[in-house]
Amino acid sequence: MAKRFILFLSVIAVVLGSCSKQQNQFTISGTITHAEGDTIYLEELHTTTLKPIAKVQIDKKGQFKFKGETSIPTFYLLKLSDHNFITLLVDSAEQVVVKADAANFYREYNVSGSKGSEQVQQLDSKLKQTRSKLDSLQSLSNVYQGNPEYDNMHPKWAVQYDQIVEDQVEFSTNFVRENPFSMASVLALYQKLDNNDPNYIIRDLQLMRTAASALYSIYPKSEQVQALYNNTLQYVRQEKAARVRKIIEEQGQNSPDIVLPDPGGKEIALSSLRGKAVLVQFWAAVDRNSRIQNPVLVDLYKKYKSKGFEIYQVSVDQNRAEWVDAIDNDKLIWINVGDMNGSSLALGHYNVQSIPYNYLLDKEGAIVGKNLQGPALDKAVGQLFK
Repeated sequence: MAKRFILFLSVIAVVLGSCSKQQNQFTISGTITHAEGDTIYLEELHTTTLKPIAKVQIDKKGQFKFKGETSIPTFYLLKLSDHNFITLLVDSAEQVVVKADAANFYREYNVSGSKGSEQVQQLDSKLKQTRSKLDSLQSLSNVYQGNPEYDNMHPKWAVQYDQIVEDQVEFSTNFVRENPFSMASVLALYQKLDNNDPNYIIRDLQLMRTAASALYSIYPKSEQVQALYNNTLQYVRQEKAARVRKIIEEQGQNSPDIVLPDPGGKEIALSSLRGKAVLVQFWAAVDRNSRIQNPVLVDLYKKYKSKGFEIYQVSVDQNRAEWVDAIDNDKLIWINVGDMNGSSLALGHYNVQSIPYNYLLDKEGAIVGKNLQGPALDKAVGQLFK
């Protein structure tokens, strides 16, 4: 009886495994005229490489067929040559059918049985039309160089050029907005008007964040989605850093406020020190370079404290015992604060990328120096009391 039960479980496991495998299988078939006897290739598109999957010979009727497996929507190149190919976005269980002529394969083809591939074709087709229009305008401008009518015509062409670009941006933006859960949106977000252009067509960071979050929630194992998600985080950090740099580099701009608890749990606001010259020092008890600077700060504090100088030291530690021990051992008698969770909000406000790092504020809270050390720090503080 036990043997029969084990055998039954084994059969069930084989059947379920077979069903799962069948569910992940896809086919790509089609007809390509004027390509009889040629070889057609299927390659998987990764973020930086291409992985050969298979190759078959197109038969006398121009027909071909590939079989494969995937559990998530995956980008593939269907290639007649390195310069004559199309991009497909294939999901599990799809039966993709492609019809085309070899001479115009990369420009004109019909695809069915795959929504993702149809969306990719839609995006590629629109971009090719846009590039063709822009190229035509550029050619027209080149032809008219030196023509007496050039100065009159050029403003008109410039307006047309901008309108074509605006139409493409609107099309791509609407596509991603309407299809945030489609892997085709990854392609839309990385499209460029010119491959040599450093800028993407879509420059809406909020839209990029929405799509990246939506796709990552469904396809966290996708290489392209992971790359999009990580790139988006990087762009967000860069944009935030740029905003902070602009704020803190403007002359006379008050410093961003910080409110953090001291070792006793009392919250102390940086803004409460207005009227004093303040050194905002970012550090960590576990950081050797931070600890090396502390004796210098002790001497600086003794020298200028009576004149109205204060140190507001922000810890990025996560271990309270280590933080408190360092304060005691290094004899740090000024204001020390930290949330024991990295004080990340304060780091972000001041765009601190490494520690130790500091900002020197005058009595009105305006930033007058940053990342000052040694004699330069002493000199800068001294000048505030002249």
